[in-house]
Amino acid sequence: MASSASLWSSFLGCGQYLSASVATRPNPTPAPSFVKIEANVRTRREDRIARHVRIRKKVEGTPERPRLCVFRSNKHLYVQVIDDSKMHTLASASTMQKPVSEEFDFSSGPTIEVAKKVGEVIAKSCLEKGITKVAFDRGGYLYHGRIQALADAAREHGLQF
Repeated sequence: MASSASLWSSFLGCGQYLSASVATRPNPTPAPSFVKIEANVRTRREDRIARHVRIRKKVEGTPERPRLCVFRSNKHLYVQVIDDSKMHTLASASTMQKPVSEEFDFSSGPTIEVAKKVGEVIAKSCLEKGITKVAFDRGGYLYHGRIQALADAAREHGLQF
């Protein structure tokens, strides 16, 4: 490849090379390529499941003190009392059961009043079966709102946790 001085001299029609020196820069740094940084996208459901797994490492249901497990969906609320040593459900209540679903008309999902009723139903069901102490498993949900109302209602009606 010819130098830049010889290119200019041939362009100008001169037989001689230009006497002026052309300062050539070293290869300039390339334009910065933008690095695409992506965050680890985790959904709220994945975060809740991770919290539930951490809770389950600590909370275990035994025959003397079974686990009161709560699941909350957009339309319903489910509660189970589980003996983890036998992998057996001892009692359950939900908003799909007739005593709760007939009493309340909740088309947009369970409210705090509905959660209180479910807590009352599960407490009565447990006391009928001789269960007084349970370990509360909030299922990765914050102890707030419907979960708190359910727990408080279960405590008021005789369950200890």
